[in-house]
Amino acid sequence: MGRAYEVRKASIAATGKMKSALYMKASKEIYMAAKGGSADPRENLALRSAIDKFKGQSIPKDVIERAIEKAQGAGAADYVAATYEGFGPGNCMVMVDTLSDNPKRAYSDVRAVFTHRGGKLGNAGAVSYNFKRLGEIDFNGTDLDSITDALILGDVDVKEVKAPEEGIISVLVTPNDFHKAEDIIRANGVNDFLVDEVTWIADQTVDLVGEEAEKYKNFVDALNEIEDVQNVYTNANA
Repeated sequence: MGRAYEVRKASIAATGKMKSALYMKASKEIYMAAKGGSADPRENLALRSAIDKFKGQSIPKDVIERAIEKAQGAGAADYVAATYEGFGPGNCMVMVDTLSDNPKRAYSDVRAVFTHRGGKLGNAGAVSYNFKRLGEIDFNGTDLDSITDALILGDVDVKEVKAPEEGIISVLVTPNDFHKAEDIIRANGVNDFLVDEVTWIADQTVDLVGEEAEKYKNFVDALNEIEDVQNVYTNANA
């Protein structure tokens, strides 16, 4: 989503439907990571990232364990990944990642939200030029200078360290240095991350207020209720 921490921070959705969709997203992403390598997160960095990401969103331990066990069993499912681009309310830019065993259903559901919630689905490349792939690590803290120095001394390619709100530190690094940054931050006494993932960050953002902000919220909520949708990225601050 947009760079505003209030918009981007991970949290359990209020509605039962969104909570169910979030659990499904966690299960599929962890499943795919475990299927692609070792079931031990110490040996499988993709799995470690997926687990850390969803722990920050309060996904129960049993959901994580079942996904890993399923990936090791016979008859494992095949999921197809896709990314859709377009414009949402207020002409904000939107990217939607899906992971589905039925790509036609995923596309149809995403298109329906764009069509009926004030958006317009575009072609590949329509908005992705405005986003950069970066690792983001957000956590409780106040000492930006110490964290910045530790990352630089650890030879991490740091793109930004900032405090999006009081008591929160947000670190952006290149994807290749994401796990190195995690380890350095942990070594500096941080055990829990609020956001911990490689994501898409917009170069230019737009501010939405009033009615447009409300339409935007409903638009993003509708996308996140789709069980085939894994991630929604936008350049909106609302």
